[in-house]
Amino acid sequence: MKKLFLILLACLMLAACGSKNEDGEKTYNVGVLQLVQHAALDSATQGFKDALKDKLGDRVVFDEQNASGDPTNCSIISNQFVANNVDLIFANATPALQAAATATGDIPIVATSVTSFAAALGINDWNGTTGINVTGTSDLAVGALKKQAEQIVELFPEAKKVAIIFSSAEANSVAQAEEIEVYLEELGLQSARYTFSDSNDIAQVAFNACEWADVVFAPTDNAIASYASADQFSKPVIAGEEGICKRIGVATVSLSYYQIGYKAGEMAYDILENGKDPATLPVLEENEMSKMYNAALCEKFNVEVPADYIEVK
Repeated sequence: MKKLFLILLACLMLAACGSKNEDGEKTYNVGVLQLVQHAALDSATQGFKDALKDKLGDRVVFDEQNASGDPTNCSIISNQFVANNVDLIFANATPALQAAATATGDIPIVATSVTSFAAALGINDWNGTTGINVTGTSDLAVGALKKQAEQIVELFPEAKKVAIIFSSAEANSVAQAEEIEVYLEELGLQSARYTFSDSNDIAQVAFNACEWADVVFAPTDNAIASYASADQFSKPVIAGEEGICKRIGVATVSLSYYQIGYKAGEMAYDILENGKDPATLPVLEENEMSKMYNAALCEKFNVEVPADYIEVK
């Protein structure tokens, strides 16, 4: 009986780990874990799937799961992917990556919408690779925070005080706050942090930030992207990315989330088909950025938009 059980278990594991199509080609099962539904993460997931579909056609099957913003759900979903012995896990956003990395040290993980892989994974001597079963694409374009600080001066030359609002529970948001504070100080601007740990507190924290500041900066932050609304801010907001700009910002300097998702999909293909090792596959940082503006909010705050800005749709 025990021998029969082991044989059945082995068969199930082999089936979960991939099968072959009618032409005898290997097919892959990919677990897709997205932290929460919002525009930026949705675009990244779509880009990832499109890349693998472009490369593999019907040889890839996706098990898509959304954690509804709950890190505990991320852990439950990740453990289920491990139990199902998927061929690869796509982790969309930092808590998704952290949960997947905790769940398995063997199954390849490709992540995106992660601002700092070093901060997310607790890597102190960062050299561009994780050294473990993880790689992916960062959603912080090279030099973006410096450009966003400069954007504040460009659009609001009279501003003196900048409030930085973000979730204290998101390690990447803390890292962004620390970095942009340096640039703001170099530009002669005073800054202060306004943080929340519960999304229900965003309205009050936003009110406090606007009472103090001339301009608010909202970094790339999943809680802000999911739960903040424009009516909570009586002062103009410079956003960390396009999706947040569409929601509450007057302007941003942003990369394309679809594009970083697509590049993550190409990395997944290299791992699945070409045997690349995620431990040594460098995390990619995007260089292409665009200045963007929210027409409705620019009108509300009487912001004069330079000609080189693209309207957020």
